[in-house]
Amino acid sequence: MGGGIAQAAVMADFSVVLHDSEKRALVAALEAIDKGLQRLVEKGGMAQADKGTAIRQVRTTTELKDLAACDFVVEAVSERLPLKMQIFEALDAGCRPEVVLATNTSSLSITRIAAATRRPERVVGMHFMNPVPVMKLIEVVPGQATSRATTDDTVALALRMGKTPVLSQDLPGFISNRVLMPMINEAIFALYEGLGTRDDIDTVMTLGMRHPMGPLALADFIGLDTCLSILEILQEGFGDPKYRPCPLLRRLVDAGHLGRKSGRGFYDYSQGAPR
Repeated sequence: MGGGIAQAAVMADFSVVLHDSEKRALVAALEAIDKGLQRLVEKGGMAQADKGTAIRQVRTTTELKDLAACDFVVEAVSERLPLKMQIFEALDAGCRPEVVLATNTSSLSITRIAAATRRPERVVGMHFMNPVPVMKLIEVVPGQATSRATTDDTVALALRMGKTPVLSQDLPGFISNRVLMPMINEAIFALYEGLGTRDDIDTVMTLGMRHPMGPLALADFIGLDTCLSILEILQEGFGDPKYRPCPLLRRLVDAGHLGRKSGRGFYDYSQGAPR
């Protein structure tokens, strides 16, 4: 996700410092950015010379201290609250006091993440949709202490990146996953209970509801482990059994069948195209 955010930023003519603790992840991110920009060139959306300029605007590092000169930081690590709080504590220590620290979390509390810093008024949720260079929506989520200036700066950045910002309250799942994840979970329950086959369930939603992708295929795209994590956050946050993850979802995650990224989920991706 971080690579996609970096690509969207350089496409908006920002200079980017891309950080990861592992060099191989940075190499993979740069390759993905290069391929993404090349697709734009081939479709006539970018000149070849502009692609070269954009790539040169990305600098990579494995050291958090190299973010010290940045004006706006977006974190995009996995959805684990202790990890995010640890990173925000380090960012708070290494970045200038006026710098906005944004998290790309899709469901975790912005207020709790901000509590790991001495600048909760400068911490905000900036939830990008995947694939970032293509999807226009960004959920902007102020925490309890987030200042109006921070929210306005984040909205302005989203607009400059060519995105459409939508404000959400800091409640579990925000708007997007509060609506999306129960639908995906219900589709998994429908499969689990034998209401319909995988293909029948996805076809009803694509042809009958005009969704571009069926809920089971979408779950594979998101990652079944991510879906499970968000549903657990919703269930814990609201204490409502309607968010209880389907046992089939838990079983697939336990088996390591996480969707596209593992090669198998509700669909099999071992031959490339899902089947």
